[in-house]
Amino acid sequence: MDARRLYWFKSSYSGGSGTECVEVATTEHRVLVRDSKRATQDRLAVEPRTWAGFIASIRDIPSP
Repeated sequence: MDARRLYWFKSSYSGGSGTECVEVATTEHRVLVRDSKRATQDRLAVEPRTWAGFIASIRDIPSP
């Protein structure tokens, strides 16, 4: 899979300062996560069901 052909997006919570940001791209069978500062390096790939569980769990965490 060519990462350059994927649509990568940043969280709406990213401050825009250019630091500590991750990007996410989805395919039919995987959700890919990468460090925006190291976009050409390794990325994490998980099943969509796993990603959905992760997102659901962090939505339940109260903000500081």
